[in-house]
Amino acid sequence: MSKEMIATTKAPAAIGPYSQGVKAGGMLFISGQLPINPETGEMPEKVADQTKQSLENAKNILMEAGLSMDAVVKTTVFLKDLNNFTAMNEVYGQYFQNGYPARSAVQVARLPKDAEVEIEVIAEI
Repeated sequence: MSKEMIATTKAPAAIGPYSQGVKAGGMLFISGQLPINPETGEMPEKVADQTKQSLENAKNILMEAGLSMDAVVKTTVFLKDLNNFTAMNEVYGQYFQNGYPARSAVQVARLPKDAEVEIEVIAEI
């Protein structure tokens, strides 16, 4: 199996030994996206704004691979606090116009850089 690494400056650079995205087997696997603005390095405070930034980062990686949010088949949302599920969900729903992908949403003890949310994406090529 061959694989192709996908990278863009329109999403935060990897903060460890991983790729922003990897194309393999007819799929694009996007690493968990923290809500970091790639231009400023800043992270919004509110969960809704963090959700938006995480999804914008994923969207930009999809675009680098020649795809759109319509190609997304599965997401995993990591939340620091499930009490923020509703705020996350309101923003999340705005990103999928042609049917929602399968999704898992879990609460985790801590996220890198103390983010409130991180979102990973799997898309079909």
